[in-house]
Amino acid sequence: MVSKEVIVNNKIGLHARPAALFVQTASKFLSKISIEKDGKKINGKSIMGVMALGVCQGDTIIIAASGEDEKKAVDDLENLLINKLEEEYI
Repeated sequence: MVSKEVIVNNKIGLHARPAALFVQTASKFLSKISIEKDGKKINGKSIMGVMALGVCQGDTIIIAASGEDEKKAVDDLENLLINKLEEEYI
């Protein structure tokens, strides 16, 4: 298992379109992926779960993956949150 703490900096957090992009990216991996915020852990491949977390700008989340492509999954999802989403909403 690989996990990483990430601060979500894009202006709208993980709501609607950013949540969909996160789930689409997570779904490309074979590993089980989860997101944790304030002790609540959800399936990172579930759009309803991601949106239900209510991740806002400035929140710290933990992305975790377990499986054969776990490291790449966590790295790619971190990159999405830090670089790609921020570029879209500047």
